[in-house]
This record gives sequence, structure tokens and C-alpha cells, in this order.
Amino acid sequence: MTIELPVNAMSTEGGKKPKAVSVSDTAFDVAYNESLIHQIVIAYQAGGRQGTRAQKNRSAVRGGGGKPWRQKGTGRARSGTIRSPIFRGGGRAFPASTSDFSHKVNRKMYRAAMRSILSELNRQNRLLVVDGLTMSEPKTRALAEILKPFDAKRSLIVLPERDRNVELSSRNLPGVSVCLCRDLDPVSLIVHDKVIMTADAVKAVDQALQ
Repeated sequence: MTIELPVNAMSTEGGKKPKAVSVSDTAFDVAYNESLIHQIVIAYQAGGRQGTRAQKNRSAVRGGGGKPWRQKGTGRARSGTIRSPIFRGGGRAFPASTSDFSHKVNRKMYRAAMRSILSELNRQNRLLVVDGLTMSEPKTRALAEILKPFDAKRSLIVLPERDRNVELSSRNLPGVSVCLCRDLDPVSLIVHDKVIMTADAVKAVDQALQ
């Protein structure tokens, strides 16, 4: 089955403009699954961690091949290498090592979470569909005037394909982000007050989530 999403007229180009766009109810009208969304968000944020910090232990530090002094008779504590953690220039006793923080997420789970998020945004009237969003030149003030009727301090603009003028115009607008429909992620959808998608982007997302 399909549902109708109302379309806000924004394009200045001539021609007949659609008043609604038909999308599948399996992508934009499903139940809210909080536990699944939480799991996907945690996995997405964990995947963004680099985990590249690393320190050297006593075996990784260069030098220290010989025994500093003999085992007995010197009056000092026995020692096997000057690269021990107790010596200056030695290795760390409990060094940090590279880590992989990624969580395994099935494709079916990820798509189900995205469908749940989009459906909840639609129910909360936070998902807005526009017929088109194009700019002849990069101008921050012009984009601010376009977004003013939506009354959203934090908004995410989703485009079907890259538009450099829109991207440049949004750089100096605090809280406004631009992304392509193929680059949508759960965190961006949740943290923004409004998600503004073009009709073509909605159709592309609907097709990708089937």
C-alpha cells in the first residue's frame, strides 16, 4: 500500500507542481521501534571512532638488548633491560593499543531502523517534502529566506544529487546541514528539528528502503 505525503511548493520553475508524493507505507508508516533505533544509533556512533591511539610496551621500544648490570653483587635491584617501564625512555607498563569499536549490524536491521525513524518523523510533522530546491548562485541570505517559513533552527536538507550552490549557501547557517539521500544516517535524522527532502529524494529513499 501507499501513503500520500504533502508537497510544499518551493521551486520557482514553471510547470505543474505536484501536491503530494506517493510513497510506500512500509517505509514511511511503520511502528516506532525504540530499542532497534537505539542499537543502530550506538553502532553508528561507535563506527565513527578511530581507535588509532597506541603506545609502546617494553618489547616495542628500541634498544635495551643487553642486561644493564649483573644479576647479583651490585646492591641494586635486578634488572634485565633499560627499556623497562621503571626506566626513563622505557616502555609503558599498560600501553594503550589500537581498537576496533565497530558493531556488527545486519542490513535488514539498519533498513528497519531507518524506516522506523522516517515514519516517526512523518508522524511528528518533522518530515517536510518540497517539490524542488535549486539556487542560481550560492547566497546564504537567500537560503535563509527559503527556510524561514519552516521555522526550524536545526534542519537537514536532503537532495537527490549534489547541488554545490545549496551546499555553499548552507555553510554559514548554524544548525543547517545538507546531505544526499544516499548518505542519510540515523543520527542526522534524529538530531535535526526538521528534515526537508525534495520529492525526488523521497522517492529515492523509498526505493532504497524496500
